[in-house]
Amino acid sequence: MEIIHTIEAIRQSVRQRCTEGKTIGLVPTMGALHAGHGSLIEAAAGECDFVVVSIFVNPTQFGLGEDLDKYPRTLETDAEFCEKLGADLIFAPSADEMYPSEQLTWVEVEKLTDGLCGANRPGHFKGVTTVCSKLFNIVGADVAFFGQKDAQQTAVIRRMVCDLNLPLEIRVCPIIREPDGLAMSSRNRYLSAEERKHALCLHRALTVCREQIAAGQRDTNSLIGTMEAVIEQDQAQIDYVGIVDAETLEPFEIVTDGALVALAIHVGPTRLIDNILIDLNNLPNIV
Repeated sequence: MEIIHTIEAIRQSVRQRCTEGKTIGLVPTMGALHAGHGSLIEAAAGECDFVVVSIFVNPTQFGLGEDLDKYPRTLETDAEFCEKLGADLIFAPSADEMYPSEQLTWVEVEKLTDGLCGANRPGHFKGVTTVCSKLFNIVGADVAFFGQKDAQQTAVIRRMVCDLNLPLEIRVCPIIREPDGLAMSSRNRYLSAEERKHALCLHRALTVCREQIAAGQRDTNSLIGTMEAVIEQDQAQIDYVGIVDAETLEPFEIVTDGALVALAIHVGPTRLIDNILIDLNNLPNIV
């Protein structure tokens, strides 16, 4: 498996595969790969002829005081991981390669970025959509694969692709969880043993919400209040608790099919997110 660091080289490599009639799959990541990323690579390998995994810690999506400097960079072990799961190539550019001069052109999606993560992370999604649009243009993939854990991000990227008529499809793959229910995340490695126990309040809160919906509760204010109470029992600081439309991200007053229940908390200095999608006909299988 090849590791490429420049835009010119990745374009040449992919162009060659396209002339061979191969379909190109892209899995955009920031590295520090885990089984959640692995499920995306496997999905890409199952659908596409040639799989590119991008590994780039994108500075433009980190705000002041966030963890850009300490975000784990583990390219060697990530490369071994990718190769075992069927990736064909890693694109691992430097920040100077992706942003060789002052960035004066940005891609922004309005409205969908106002709430949830966007409310407390100004500029975050502008960085996400800009770097994704750059990656889509650089790699020229037919299909890009993302994880449901980043539910707002996937909604924003889907809208960007639709609005800009970008020539690729977006696949969203299910959340992969640890045996105790914690959603897999590269930031989980920041947690101490004690903090990790407290982080399980995310899964407990979502489980309680699902159970209440299954029992007939539809009032979102009541459901949100219950989830907040569950989280507050642990040493976690709530960033947000929301129940919104999974596509428009508009808040619901009454739970309906297609609702996204999304949470973000801080456990110590670590920010974690999780969510479930509501299927009123299949509630026992949500989590």
